[in-house]
Amino acid sequence: MENVERYQKSKKYKQVIEILKRNKYGLTEKVFNAAYCGVPQNRQRYICVGVLNGADHELLPYLNAGLSFKPMTVRDYFGDSLNIEHYYRHARSYKRRAVFSISEPSPTIRGTNRPIPPGYKGHPSDTAPINSKLRPLTTFERAAIQTFPSNFDFSNETNTNLEEMIGNAVPVKLAEFIANAIKSYLQTHNAVFSWLESAKLR
Repeated sequence: MENVERYQKSKKYKQVIEILKRNKYGLTEKVFNAAYCGVPQNRQRYICVGVLNGADHELLPYLNAGLSFKPMTVRDYFGDSLNIEHYYRHARSYKRRAVFSISEPSPTIRGTNRPIPPGYKGHPSDTAPINSKLRPLTTFERAAIQTFPSNFDFSNETNTNLEEMIGNAVPVKLAEFIANAIKSYLQTHNAVFSWLESAKLR
């Protein structure tokens, strides 16, 4: 199960967890920052993995095993191929910064992508002043920050729908990271199960 970080504070979360526990699922819950999972973006996502008749928290060692020691930056992922040092990302309000450096992880990719508005005068935390070279990321640069492969087929979508799809997606590399952790867990437990079964036959 995957959701936004604040999902754990919702009534629906409590209902879902109660149903899973009542049906004898052991639950491993963790909030991931995608920047530590091979994604050049600060994106917090709640993940819950249930194992029927399992123990709570038993997948934590597998989920923690591959985490990076430092967050991935935009530069780490793209090198200098974007040909920019700073870019504009439209903030929810002028009280927040909107200019970011490629030497840091991208902020969370959202479902909207807008040009620099004439009313934006800059923010004290911006990494560069507003200037003629500053630009927002393109739709496909945003998709790449969500770690979609370059050959991913986004055909037959309007630009508005495409931006929303990209913003709402789980980063591909985050999904891969979690899938690999689950795969490692299953391989380990299947090996133990096979050994126990063979021991019974001796």
